[in-house]
Amino acid sequence: MNIGFIGSGNMGGAIARGIVKSGAVGARAVFVYDTNPSAREALAKDTGATAVESPRKLSDHADILVLAVKPVYARAAVEAFGDALSGKAVVSIVAGLPGGTLKKLLPANTRYLQTMPNTPALVGEGVTALSEEHTLTTEEFAFVKRMFESVGRVATLPERLIEAESALAGSGPAYAAMFIEALADGGVLLGLPRAQAMEMAAQTLIGTAKLMLGTGKHPGEIKDMVCSPGGTTIEAVRALEQGGFRASVIGAVCAAGEKALRLKREAEKG
Repeated sequence: MNIGFIGSGNMGGAIARGIVKSGAVGARAVFVYDTNPSAREALAKDTGATAVESPRKLSDHADILVLAVKPVYARAAVEAFGDALSGKAVVSIVAGLPGGTLKKLLPANTRYLQTMPNTPALVGEGVTALSEEHTLTTEEFAFVKRMFESVGRVATLPERLIEAESALAGSGPAYAAMFIEALADGGVLLGLPRAQAMEMAAQTLIGTAKLMLGTGKHPGEIKDMVCSPGGTTIEAVRALEQGGFRASVIGAVCAAGEKALRLKREAEKG
């Protein structure tokens, strides 16, 4: 199948690069359209894909179209394609664009799928949620799933849980980055050089995540592996608990989820 990208920004570019690099899709089967000519040409040059200069040409070449524009431009992008999307499969990676709203924007016979990738897809370590409520064919859905697997892990969820995934995995890189920064700040306070502290903090999170996913160990088990009786780590854990660390993280995810649901309701009202 040929893939067409509507937009060539960070997320669209990450997925395009990922599918070509992994071999999930050959470069000759990837087409790019962006209203910014230099942006589409840059992505095409970087991936070996073909840049096209109009919505109609992208639609003519592509079997599946990936809507990869900023939320504020989503409606205008769909309208620019008009009936060129008729009979096509459209995969949206636009945050805050519910499947029901997308369906209303598209021509009646257009198949669609709502997805929610996160920014670590830029380095092939993303998390992408695919909505179970879609109208793609079985073959198209399997193809799209393989496409996203080339840039990370994939979870298929009921559409009602897409906002929850967005609050956890979509916003999660911000929470993780804040923790890394705070961990590094602690090291700097104790005398470590900033650059070394930041690298140590980031690698510690990478290593811990790989240990958990690679062994199947519960996070609590890994914590207990490090916490010696009467030692320094359990003292640090006590300080985190006194500061409401876990409750703060849970509250942050819930706050993001509640905001995502409000935005969804506003989008559905049109």
